[in-house]
Amino acid sequence: MKIKDHFLTQETFEIVETGTKGVFRTKPVPEDLSRYYESTDYISHHQDSGSLKEKLYKVLQRFNLNYKRNILAQEVNKNAKVLDYGCGAGEFLKFIEDDFNTVGFEPNESARSFAADKIGKASIVNDIHTLEDKSLDAITLWHVFEHIDNQEDMLKYFHNKLNNNGLLIIAVPNPTSDDARRYGEYWAAYDVPRHVYHFTKAGMENLMNNDKWKIKKIKPLLLDSFYISMLSEKYKKSPAFCIRGMIFGAISNFKAIKNGEFSSLIYIIEKK
Repeated sequence: MKIKDHFLTQETFEIVETGTKGVFRTKPVPEDLSRYYESTDYISHHQDSGSLKEKLYKVLQRFNLNYKRNILAQEVNKNAKVLDYGCGAGEFLKFIEDDFNTVGFEPNESARSFAADKIGKASIVNDIHTLEDKSLDAITLWHVFEHIDNQEDMLKYFHNKLNNNGLLIIAVPNPTSDDARRYGEYWAAYDVPRHVYHFTKAGMENLMNNDKWKIKKIKPLLLDSFYISMLSEKYKKSPAFCIRGMIFGAISNFKAIKNGEFSSLIYIIEKK
């Protein structure tokens, strides 16, 4: 499938299946991928404008943050050591720092700076390799895993840093959701070339159920279908894209109740 970078450059890329069935890769991956992130939209709402739109965003963001925290709290004890890998501007890091022993890592310098100014008890590491082996109870990647090119190396790293039976919590878009099928090449969550990899539910199961890892649970990110559908409608230049996106986002979630194919899925993966 050929997909255009609707977000920034309008360049066209191709998505092809890898040797792992259900896992797809963007080709070609640009050598200088950093320039495809050169937009303020990739530093998540770190400033309050006071607008109605911003206030609504903050309400929905708080719902999402609380949902993610509750998932984590169900799986690990209070004061567990948690690494939020790819912590962005630090929203989740700040939200959970009173509940867990929290560490963040963010490669983007601007986002890392905003995160550092935002947090209190949490800490940020500039070099993840300074973390001790078997020192972490959980590692979270909220819409980060699809951006990582050297996934095999990073999975080995995560495995080394987690305690025995530690958890890897990965949230990624699902290209077999109803909204993905509806929008096709306009589906915003393809987000090429920033999303280097794309995972169906079967693909994640093929990738992560092995002698090192085991998928323990799969949960939905319910709000993602609305945001992704609205953005997809905008890419299609649809009139009233917000309303249409809300309608089709709701339809996608309704259909996913039956088949589990939500727009984004959270995989709770246990280290063996």
